[in-house]
Amino acid sequence: MSAETLARWQFGITTVYHFLFVPITIALSMLVAILQTLWYRSGEEKFLQLTKFYGKLFLINFAMGVVTGIVQEFQFGLNWSEYSRFVGDIFGAPLAMEALIAFFLESVFLGMWIFGWDRLPKKVHLTSIWLGASGTLISAIFILAANSWMQNPTGSDFNAENLRAQTDGLAGIVGVVLNPVNLATLPHVISGAWLTAGGVILGVAGWSLVKAVKAGSADVDTWRWATKFGAWVMIVAGVAVVITGDFQGKAVTSEQPIKMAAAEGLCKSEKAAGFSLVYFGGDCTKADTVGLITVPGVFSFLGKGDVNSEMQGLRDLTKTAYDTGYVRDEAGSTKLQKSQAGAVKEFFQKNYKADEALTELAPSIGVTFWSFRIMMLFGFIAIAIGAWALLATSKGKNPKGGSLWTAAMIAAPLLPLFANSFGWIFAEMGRQPFIVYGVLPTAAAVSPGVSALEVGLTMVLFTLIYGALAVVEVGLLLHFIKKGLPEVEEPKVLTDDDAPLSFAY
Repeated sequence: MSAETLARWQFGITTVYHFLFVPITIALSMLVAILQTLWYRSGEEKFLQLTKFYGKLFLINFAMGVVTGIVQEFQFGLNWSEYSRFVGDIFGAPLAMEALIAFFLESVFLGMWIFGWDRLPKKVHLTSIWLGASGTLISAIFILAANSWMQNPTGSDFNAENLRAQTDGLAGIVGVVLNPVNLATLPHVISGAWLTAGGVILGVAGWSLVKAVKAGSADVDTWRWATKFGAWVMIVAGVAVVITGDFQGKAVTSEQPIKMAAAEGLCKSEKAAGFSLVYFGGDCTKADTVGLITVPGVFSFLGKGDVNSEMQGLRDLTKTAYDTGYVRDEAGSTKLQKSQAGAVKEFFQKNYKADEALTELAPSIGVTFWSFRIMMLFGFIAIAIGAWALLATSKGKNPKGGSLWTAAMIAAPLLPLFANSFGWIFAEMGRQPFIVYGVLPTAAAVSPGVSALEVGLTMVLFTLIYGALAVVEVGLLLHFIKKGLPEVEEPKVLTDDDAPLSFAY
């Protein structure tokens, strides 16, 4: 394999692995804050137990997320130096704001929350978890703004002197954050995070509830409440995922029509385009892909909100991309994309023949088609699990357990987690062959001085390290889940300033 291919594999592996921790961190921190708020307002012991129990799981996940996220920064400089040079003036502002605002909130206030149970007044301690959780949300906002700029580079222009992209001043930074793609992506990602964290609460509580019922434990009521709480979070978040996903689908159709055409395997432009559950066929070069059980008009509705609207096919879109240097007409492109259209066209025509445009300028139909559908399938099954759990615990009932219930509780956190991952695979693979859509081809962004051997060795090393970290993460989570709810007592604020700090978990 070439250094570029290996670098893409390495970044894909480490990014998907890192993102396994991100949605849980974003939403579980907020849910722990809600649980502590319920304890603060009611004084009921069960809420304090659940706060400390799920707070421990959150902290394990948060620590792993921080460790695995550091690797991303090194890869930008080592494997993707041309990309880093090109986008540095754009990403500097949002990533600096993330460090100054989000990291400050997370590091300071989560530290106060961890060590402050017996040192801070209850209201101050409660405020610390809300501020720490807010930091995780703010971090997501700026990271998604940077990624959305790669999908739709707004608020920027090309500096011909240093051959870099640059923002149009303060207004440009605002344009990066308020990118239409970001405004559509952010609520969808956050909703998916809440669906995942709700699945964590439901999965652990539902399994523990059955165990407590069989043992005749006094924790039955607590676990039943937590099961219902997690189920409600999943259902509400699931509805939000569907609604926000519809908005994002229309934003992607507007800004990246090739990605959406590949997601359906749509070879030729078509009115009332249908949505296929399965497809047969290749890459549109010889014949159209054939869908199995295709529902007419659904794909047109997903893309443009009208079942009779026309969706452009891959043949037309890739031909336009090859001829003009981009996939859309001039009116639909951003300022940066217009300025780079000539350079992109020259790059395409230098590296590919006209009859190769259909395969070289479009993402893999198989990857985009299946990642799009697996994402939706896993999400809908997760919502169904939440509904079943709510029904099984309604009116004070307890689930009967059994292998199907156990499988559902294991799937409750895993399905939305994997749905998030497949969503990101669709988003990033569907952007190809660009790393900055319509501006910088991926092949032109890799570090010129890094060999395939060097990238391959580091990829193996990272994979082994991440594998070891996965064993540690899963081992810790299972250990504390099996221990069950902690014994708690009302925290008493210490008055001795010289007393050592104690780790509350």
